[in-house]
Amino acid sequence: QVQLVESGGGLVQAGGSLRLSCAASGRSFSNYHMGWFRQAPGKEREFVAAIARSGGSTSYADSVKGRFTISGDNAKNTVYLQMNSLKPEDTAVYYCAADSGQMLRVTPKYYDYWGQGTQVTVSS
Repeated sequence: QVQLVESGGGLVQAGGSLRLSCAASGRSFSNYHMGWFRQAPGKEREFVAAIARSGGSTSYADSVKGRFTISGDNAKNTVYLQMNSLKPEDTAVYYCAADSGQMLRVTPKYYDYWGQGTQVTVSS
């Protein structure tokens, strides 16, 4: 098992930046594909970004491509989501998740472990 704790959320103006962190404890996150998802009020949880357990490949939602970057630090057992050029529509609770499957996936139901989420609010 792995436990995930997100941090780094907050209130930022449109055009600003935030870096989210997801600290893993228990089993090393290098055993999992890691993903970031978000959920806005009244909406379904949606994929944001994912990184393969090898760190060799990444995937992004079209809505964040070119603005967000996912990365991992094996020594710190931490995954990051650097968010630049933030927009009000990026406002949501952001969740980190771990997937023990074989392929890098973007569907929430395939992810086995979830953090508690961190709120990101972007003001216009």
